[in-house]
This record gives sequence, C-alpha cells and structure tokens, in this order.
Amino acid sequence: MTIDLHIKDAYIYYDDKFIRKDILVDKGKIKAIKNSYQGEKTKNVIDAKNKYIIPGTIDPHVHFRDPGHTEREDFRTGSKAAAAGGVTTFIEHPISTPPPYSSEILNKRINLAENNSIVDFAFYGAAGFDRLDCIEEIAKSNIVAFKTFLQDPQPGREKEFIGLTMRNDGEIWAGFEKLAKTNKVCAFHAENNEIIKYNIRSLLKDNKTDYFSHALARPPITEILTVEKLIRLADYFDLQIEFVHISTVEAVRLIKSAKQKGQDIILETCPHYLFKSEEDLKKLGPYANCNPPLRSIENRDNLWKYINDGTIDIIGSDHAPYLLEEKEKGLDNIFNAPAGFPGIEMRLPLMLNAVLEGKLEFSRCIELLSENPAKIFNMYPQKGLIETGSDADLVILDLNEKYVIKKENFYTKAKNIAHLYDNTNLKGEIKYTIVRGNIVYCNNNVNSDFDWGKLVSIK
Repeated sequence: MTIDLHIKDAYIYYDDKFIRKDILVDKGKIKAIKNSYQGEKTKNVIDAKNKYIIPGTIDPHVHFRDPGHTEREDFRTGSKAAAAGGVTTFIEHPISTPPPYSSEILNKRINLAENNSIVDFAFYGAAGFDRLDCIEEIAKSNIVAFKTFLQDPQPGREKEFIGLTMRNDGEIWAGFEKLAKTNKVCAFHAENNEIIKYNIRSLLKDNKTDYFSHALARPPITEILTVEKLIRLADYFDLQIEFVHISTVEAVRLIKSAKQKGQDIILETCPHYLFKSEEDLKKLGPYANCNPPLRSIENRDNLWKYINDGTIDIIGSDHAPYLLEEKEKGLDNIFNAPAGFPGIEMRLPLMLNAVLEGKLEFSRCIELLSENPAKIFNMYPQKGLIETGSDADLVILDLNEKYVIKKENFYTKAKNIAHLYDNTNLKGEIKYTIVRGNIVYCNNNVNSDFDWGKLVSIK
C-alpha cells in the first residue's frame, strides 16, 4: 500500500511538547506518528530534519471582501495570503455585499470559497437590527458564530453593513433578545458610536484632520464603556459573547473580572495591538489607521501580561484589505481613509518571533493561534492539534532562519498598503503550509493550482 505523505525527522508539537518523530499522512488525515518509518511506499516525502512542526493555525478574524469588492481581495488571493502566513483555516467575518444575514446569502459565499480557496474555511453570520427576523434562520446553518457592529457604516459602504449593525441601546437590546435564543456566540466590535461621532464632528469643526486625530476621536474610554455595557447585557440575557480586536488594558481587565465570576466570554486581540503603537499611526497615517486605533506604547507593552496569563483567548489578524487609492484619501484628512490593513501573512511570523525573543512560551503561542480557535469554534480535535486521526493541517518552521519582511512579496491584493510591517526583521520562517496533506506553500511559493479548501463542518 502507498501512503500520501511522509514527513521525516522533525520536531513535532505533540502532547504539549516538541518531540522528534515522523508523521505519516494519508487521505488528508494523520495516519501515524512514529519514531522513524521504513515501511510502506509514499507518494511524497519531506525531509524536515532540524525543522519544527506545529498544528496549522486558524485565523478567526479575516475580511476577504468577496463578493462585492473583489478588487480589494477575493477568496483566491486571500487564501494564498493565508497559506503564506501559515494559516490552514480562516474564519471569514461578514462584511461583504451583501453580508450573510440569511442562509441563501451564506450558501453563495460558501460556493465562492469552495471554488477558489486553497485553505479550509468557516464563516460568521451577520446579526443586525434591520434583519432581526433572519437571525433564527441563519443560526441553524453552518456558521460558527454571529458578528455585529455597533456603529453607523462609513458613508459609501452602507451595502456592506446590511443586517450587520445595532446602532443604539434599543437595537442592541432587541438583538440580544433574538441572539440569546440561538445558543450561538455573538462577536461584537466594541466601540461607543455616539461618542465617536461627536468627537469626529468636533475635530472636523476645528480642522483637526491630522493622522493622530483618528486616535483622538476614538479614545480608550469608547472601548471600555462599550465592553462594560456588553458584559452586563450578556450576563442578563445569558448570552455567550466574543470581544474582537480588543485594544485597551482596561477593557481586558473588565473581561478578566467577568470571566473570573463565571461569565462565558471569548477575548481576541490582534498582532497590531501587541507590536505597534500610536507612534506608528503618527508616522504612517492611513496605512496604520484601524478601529479601534493603535494605542500607547505603555498600553501595548502591558497587553502582554494578559497574553501570558491566559486572559486573552485567541489572536486574530483582522485582515482588512483596501485599494491604495482608498487609503490615499486619508493622506490629507485621516477621516477620509477606511480603517484597517492586511495582516493575515504576518500573524504567525510576528508571534513566532515573539516566542524566539522570550515574550511568550511556544505552547502559549500554539494555544492562541491553533488550539483555542479550534476548541472555541467547534473544530477540535479535527483541527488545532497534531494527533492520529486529525486533519493533516501542519506548518513546518525553520527557527534559525532570519529574514526581512518585504511587502512586495505578499500575496494579498492589498500589498501596496501594507506599510505597517514592511522592512521588519524577523527570526523563524515558515517553510511549508500543509492543508489536509496538501502542500499549499513551500519555500516562499504558494501552490494555487487547485482549490484545496473545504468548508469546515461545525460539530
């Protein structure tokens, strides 16, 4: 009998530690993990001597803009970027045209992804006040969770937010009533819409449109107040919630306290809040603006405490591609630029470099990027670990390799706006990304000849 893939002589992350083993893969699954292998014939062999293998990472927060704005990104280019970044499964958030607030719309997105993605995928469903009657129906479909925004869409982007917003406390209350009946998690973009709108009007009135005005319009208190409110509402309605891209230490402390009291809350932050600061916003302007904005250096450094003590559950890239001309609108007035930037190719490299610099343990990194997302979104043990019978989703790393990030080498369509990490020096390089036994990335080249990706069946 012939098996599909034999990975030789690697240090694999198995049973919470790295051990030197061989991995045998057949029909997309890990068939065996052995000390050495001299048996059956193999179609493909990877000599991984002195390399390290971790479970394929799951990015729980990406925006690929497909359909509606494929000029920014589509499932093909976005999944190629995922493969280059060691992501074997992405979970797509519901900003598209239209958002997936119904099973019909969701199924169209699934079909698009199945015909174009080279890595596996899952989806959030949209939850909004203007489509409350759709929440119960789409909850029965194959979504991992809901997502909602608490602010008005940026002018010109209204179609991307149909069925995706709850813009005041009354709408939030009605949304919680509906969501609590679904037994699904709901993720929230937690910023206070009314304060932000007032601040922007005031800044514009005073002709304050410089780069740092983006942060002035969205001070930490706008996140803290909203997090506190949502924690209380979730407790009242007994709803499991997720806070995405949390940026402030004070908000993290509120969430930690609620967790310690027994509330079921998922907490996500992003690499840009761990590695960058408002100083980058001052320098790069529209290429570094995001919502919530980058915070102070002190805040950034203090977030690492909650990475290491287990309070933060997952790391999402919040990959948000735009066209160069869209970002350039903010060069003279920061409020004219859309918020967000590409990040899926940098999530694992940045966290791996942090491991090698001693900022966190390797085991904690794997929890944040692979194991916890798989468990939270009901993909475990199919994904999120290296074990016999699990999907052969693997990332092979060279921990000694040093290199410099160059945005022109990115696979995302939004490489032209990827200034934030350009020319960053890193250690620890991704050599292979393997999805269910298929080599989708090898030595700086993406294999995009086939649409390998499949919808992950949620248990």
